[in-house]
Amino acid sequence: MRKRTLFILLGLLLVLVFGTDYYSKQQTDDGKVHVGILQLMDQSALDQARKGFIAELKKEGYSQDKNLVIDYVNAQGDQANLRAMSERLINHHNDLNLAIATPAAQALLAVDQKTPLLFTAITDPVDAGLVKSFAHPDKNVTGVTDSVPVSEQIALLQKMFPQAKTVGLLYNAAEPNSVIQIKEAQKVLKSAGLKVVARTVATTNDVEQAATSLARQVDVMYLPADNVLTAAMALMGKVSEKTKTPVIPATTPMVQLGGVATQGINYYQLGQQTAQMAVKILKGKQISELPVEKPAKSFLSFNKKLAAVFKIDPAKFGK
Repeated sequence: MRKRTLFILLGLLLVLVFGTDYYSKQQTDDGKVHVGILQLMDQSALDQARKGFIAELKKEGYSQDKNLVIDYVNAQGDQANLRAMSERLINHHNDLNLAIATPAAQALLAVDQKTPLLFTAITDPVDAGLVKSFAHPDKNVTGVTDSVPVSEQIALLQKMFPQAKTVGLLYNAAEPNSVIQIKEAQKVLKSAGLKVVARTVATTNDVEQAATSLARQVDVMYLPADNVLTAAMALMGKVSEKTKTPVIPATTPMVQLGGVATQGINYYQLGQQTAQMAVKILKGKQISELPVEKPAKSFLSFNKKLAAVFKIDPAKFGK
């Protein structure tokens, strides 16, 4: 009993002297690989990226039931949570951290430049201040972008709806990724001689009213890879069907939830691609040796239900 009491007192003393950071460090000395994951919010594309990342690590021999500890936190879209969770991951002394979405990567980098940081599901890491260039990561940060082929998606929109004269753009102006894509879309649409009407939303609560209003003014809508809109994509699908206004979104998860079609990427595969970079780091590669990567491939995807609603035959578009 005395011995047990002595150990308890010793533990309390260590906490007082070294803080909880001491115990976090001890946890990482267990012979396992520790990977922290900070995800911006619950959202289908981001969820798929995380699942693909973990699955690929397992395929490469890093399994949670054997030699891998996943330190996963989700900020639920809250900036204060991002800061607190970033600090938590620092204190856990992980071997590397993964940030899913731009705000998550920015939050982690702001508090920790020592732990190797990977990102995924980010459109423009240069504009986000994460790297100076794709070729030469300079801040102990690299990863895989989800940069979507906007010009190809607009071309698809025109091919599917050749009678469309006015295109609606709906996005969250607070998301840097969305703003970048919208600027590119505006440029491509105007070059094609199409009229553009843009509207913004701040939260998923704004989507139904904004989308319904926009649908009344346009022939077709284009949506960027936007976290708010992805989270509300099922609702977008209902608005699209009710107003008879087709939606061409930027990602395949958005199509599955409420769009007609897109030339997009698979976020599960994006996570797998990011995991391959993680394996290289765990085996000794330095961040500076790993240029930022773009998605390995894009492909055409359809929502069969909505394609039928708008009389689109996937077979005519090579699908």
